[in-house]
Amino acid sequence: MDTLSTLFYFIVAIFILVTAHEFGHFITARIFGMRVDRFFIGFDFFGIKLWQKKIGETEYGIGAFPIGGYVKIAGMIDESMDTAELHGEPKPWEFRGKPVWQRLIVLAGGVAMNIVLAAVIFIGITAVFGESRTPLTTPAFIEQNSVFSSMGFRSGDRLVSINGQKLNYWEEALAPEQLSAKSLQYTVERNGQELTIQAPPDILSKLNASKSIGIRPTVPPIIDQVLPNDPAAKAGFKPGALITSIDGKPVSDWTEVVSVISKSAGKKLTITWLRLKTAPAGLVTAEMIRRDGQPFTTEVVPGKSGKIGISLKQTIETERRKLSLPESVASGVNQTWKTSVMTVQGFEKIFSGQEDFRKSVGGPVKIAKIANQSAEQGPVSFLYFVAVLSISLAIINILPVPALDGGQFLLNAVEGVIGREIPFDIKMRIQQVGMFLLLALFAYFMINDIFNP
Repeated sequence: MDTLSTLFYFIVAIFILVTAHEFGHFITARIFGMRVDRFFIGFDFFGIKLWQKKIGETEYGIGAFPIGGYVKIAGMIDESMDTAELHGEPKPWEFRGKPVWQRLIVLAGGVAMNIVLAAVIFIGITAVFGESRTPLTTPAFIEQNSVFSSMGFRSGDRLVSINGQKLNYWEEALAPEQLSAKSLQYTVERNGQELTIQAPPDILSKLNASKSIGIRPTVPPIIDQVLPNDPAAKAGFKPGALITSIDGKPVSDWTEVVSVISKSAGKKLTITWLRLKTAPAGLVTAEMIRRDGQPFTTEVVPGKSGKIGISLKQTIETERRKLSLPESVASGVNQTWKTSVMTVQGFEKIFSGQEDFRKSVGGPVKIAKIANQSAEQGPVSFLYFVAVLSISLAIINILPVPALDGGQFLLNAVEGVIGREIPFDIKMRIQQVGMFLLLALFAYFMINDIFNP
């Protein structure tokens, strides 16, 4: 049943994303008078289709293989590799017969529609359920050697006010307008006492020069999954457990746990953790586990890769605040922008070697698992996952790789610069190489998903 559920939500997510992406190409092509021969969601390999119907000059259909989809525009080299109509002079209704600027808009249409889809989802969630806010009851986590660390902040501090103005949410405390104030004075609660911390006058310059802001809500190290046959599973760790100390040293944030374990390959660690005897319905918080959890102390030896086979829930307790429609639109657009920036930064880390490529990327199997996990947490979580995945799909398609939208965009832009069409044989070879690379990458992702779940 779990496998069927995973497959179902994977297909639903892919269907939504691909439909939005291909519709972006379809609608822009039609606007500019290009003939669209086919609009297919999923691929109809070996002619296997679940449904098809021709309306006007376009054949619409759903292929039996739910990995992707395509829009076949007359006069364009695409995934179908159909070259029957690509010889001779361009026709007025063909892609290659249109001005370069129109072709570029059509090629960018899919990426744009994925971004629009994400924005619509974020706006819809915010309008219906309100904006997610993190209460200041969640203590601070301070990164070592950060600007806030040098100011005197410590992990565990609870923010109370800024310049005498009482705060309720983390979003208020980290708002840009707060940090741009001429004088910045924080009041924090530490061990039951209130302390005043004065920020340096050049705090914005220091923050801009640093890689991160250095302060954020603490994310408790609650175990989400325990991988079978790995050290953690053999030692008796269970999902839903809260790790409280390692080798007698208290830990409160997931990054502390990851840091200690990753540096201890082959070394025995003594980990103390708490777990509720019976998990209640609804959200289980770190405070609930601390209050009623049963303590365990377990010895475990991380493998050569510095892992014990657990994944941690990188989530914190939040509230939702109702917004007006204009506020919901502004919030949704802002979430789309922030998610896009974080996605680009993530790819930069992967391509620069800062992140392990094998562990940072996921193929269909991993996407299906995450889709199912998000759906189990409710429709809002699933829609949020779809929005984030839609942005990832958009960013990937921007890459100037042959057979992707970015590669096609680059070729057509070159044609615009040189003022003539690139020879057909050259474009065809580039497309073939691109398709080969994509298929090889797809196979790699599948294998990677299986051996690095």
